[in-house]
Amino acid sequence: MDKFKAYRIREVDGKAAAGFEEVALADLDPGELVVRVAYSSINYKDALAATGAGRIIRRFPCVGGIDLSGTVTESSDSRFTRGDAVICTSYDLGVSHDGGYAEYARVPAGWAVPMPKGMSLFDAMALGTAGYTAALGVVRMEANGLEPGKGPVIVSGATGGVGSIAIDMLSRRGYSVTALTGKESEADYLRMLGAKEVKSRKSLDLSKITPLGKATWAGAVDNLGGDVLAWMASTMMVGGTIAAIGMAASMSLNTTVAPFILRGVSLLGIDSGTTPMSLRSEVWRRLAGDLRPAHLKEITRTVAFDDLAAAFEAFIKGAAKGRVVVDMAA
Repeated sequence: MDKFKAYRIREVDGKAAAGFEEVALADLDPGELVVRVAYSSINYKDALAATGAGRIIRRFPCVGGIDLSGTVTESSDSRFTRGDAVICTSYDLGVSHDGGYAEYARVPAGWAVPMPKGMSLFDAMALGTAGYTAALGVVRMEANGLEPGKGPVIVSGATGGVGSIAIDMLSRRGYSVTALTGKESEADYLRMLGAKEVKSRKSLDLSKITPLGKATWAGAVDNLGGDVLAWMASTMMVGGTIAAIGMAASMSLNTTVAPFILRGVSLLGIDSGTTPMSLRSEVWRRLAGDLRPAHLKEITRTVAFDDLAAAFEAFIKGAAKGRVVVDMAA
């Protein structure tokens, strides 16, 4: 191959500046696999990196995109051969290793997951890091004892990619799910995904969080951090489990030990970036099976690679909904 198109993030006058460039394979970071990228996706992290709204990129220049699915065209690793369909998410992809916003990617073989049976290249990116993270949260919570009969589950950041998929996934597994959202206008969307109740964040008085509030939730998936996570902790039932997945509102957590000591609440940190490959592969296998969201098509829209930059603004403004797949051939 000669030159191909990539969306590269550079540092100009101390600020991130991103745009399309023509690059060669030799310009990309090393790796045992060369992948013809079919699809990527847009996550909040991608928008922060490309716009410079967050200090995400650890090395300039860097091709953006923390997700990709595609087909192996070259391999120096015996685990993969030409023609294999693969998924690559997380690790340093799109942060300090050239990522998925390019027609070709070169990645370490240890970062690639063989495409599970029953999953397409498109579906893999409709899920992407968001779907993988939501599924990892569910797997971890259930391994910690959460089950539908123990009580309701609440999901914050409900209209986002992780939140949408978590609601769908949990409701499909028989949980009574409450969607916590700042977008009351999206109540019908959240009920479509399976939420039994839609709760407005405005209904919470986060200035008066008591050490132990009314015991309400058996489980919680939190994408916000900060006061919402503190409120969740205070309102968990005995033996409840929280999956801390995001920090869209705040990195801080001002709480007490009361929920953890007096109610036996577990706070699970969900790190999708460095999951051991054995668990990563198992979660992706389950995403093609019992954890597959029922409404993946309804929550996903597609943008052409050429239109990538225009899609970031909604994420930065907190106006994004569901999942956005980037079609590298469009």
